[in-house]
Amino acid sequence: MSEHSRTSRAFWATAPGRGELREQPLAEPAADEVVVRTRYSGISRGSESLVFSGRVPETEFERMRAPFQQGEFPFPVCYGYASVGEVEAGSASLVGQPVFCLHPHQDRYVVRSEDVVPLPADVPMARAVLAANLETALNAVWDGAAGPGDRIAVVGGGVVGLLTGALAAAMPGCSVTLVDINPQRRTPAEALGMTFAKPENAPEDCDLVFHASGHAEGLDTALRCGGLEAGVVEMSWYGDSVVPLPLGGAFHARRLTLRSSQVGHVPPLRQPRWTRRRRLETALSLLADKRFDILISGESEFEALPDVMPRLASSEIDALCHRIRY
Repeated sequence: MSEHSRTSRAFWATAPGRGELREQPLAEPAADEVVVRTRYSGISRGSESLVFSGRVPETEFERMRAPFQQGEFPFPVCYGYASVGEVEAGSASLVGQPVFCLHPHQDRYVVRSEDVVPLPADVPMARAVLAANLETALNAVWDGAAGPGDRIAVVGGGVVGLLTGALAAAMPGCSVTLVDINPQRRTPAEALGMTFAKPENAPEDCDLVFHASGHAEGLDTALRCGGLEAGVVEMSWYGDSVVPLPLGGAFHARRLTLRSSQVGHVPPLRQPRWTRRRRLETALSLLADKRFDILISGESEFEALPDVMPRLASSEIDALCHRIRY
């Protein structure tokens, strides 16, 4: 590699609410590695905002590590997991191919060939930044054991909630309602096959409920939506916050089941057949659906990321998926 190509730039969170671009060495690829030049990355607002704000509990420092994280929690740390680019060197079978990698925000990087997943021909790079979030949604639908004809509520209309609802709404006979306090979520919900309701009009007696709002009030709404013996799948991660759980009222009378869903593990019933790579490949293939473009609500240049991330983390920018362009 030339002298210039031996360096890269990466986004590092350096203190609560602060980040910077750092130039760093780029390793010479080994025989089983590739060099990826990033074209786009996506910001996962929930987890990345908590990391950027320094709200990862010390007990979760290891479990919250991203696959190619640099640095250690709380700071400084280079964190993220939605990178799309082109292979510019390495394995001859991959050179020139567009690929997805669970990598932080960095303009060029070296990883093993097996750590990148080629994009399907019908999935553009600009949309593929949604792959990690769609993988999370797919895992949640499995955890909830959604089935044809179910009446389902999704509380929380962020990217993960909308993707979860879209997968559920694609099942024959399923009726899915997105519940959110923001009326602007009606448009993407309806575009992805759901109906929309404010919390005061949330459906009751649902067969299955997904909670993805990240707020205790949303969890309260989710529990109210569940019918007799219904399951409530908790997808929100609250970082270091303590969340009150409303277990009074009809919680016991309706015999609700509250269970967590986290993408770090493939559900037990699928583990004998499903690897994480197969799950990610499936998520990428599902992104052939052009309707998912509605979830890309903003875009910024990589150079602007130190200014953009604080605004996203504080919700000053009301974004769904905010895409970074390189």
